[in-house]
Amino acid sequence: MIRVVLPAHLRTLASVGREVQVEVAGQATVGSVLDALEADYPMLRGTIRDHVTSARRPFIRFFACEQDLSHDPPDAPLPDAVSKGAEPLLVVGAMAGG
Repeated sequence: MIRVVLPAHLRTLASVGREVQVEVAGQATVGSVLDALEADYPMLRGTIRDHVTSARRPFIRFFACEQDLSHDPPDAPLPDAVSKGAEPLLVVGAMAGG
């Protein structure tokens, strides 16, 4: 099971707590985790990544094991600690403005 921590606005939308768990078949990647997350919580489709291109939304970032994974390819393997459930994948809503 992969642990995923969601930002407050997505927790509210999905009616879940701070952390959810998803089952990923095969290798754990950001893309496969998001596929599983959207399958389990269809109301999140289009909120984290674009419906058509599957590109990460501009103000969403991904972190794991103190690493920014936001610009890594979606099929890049997640760190072992995330794959084994010891550490979560963090989905973070970025701030902008001045």
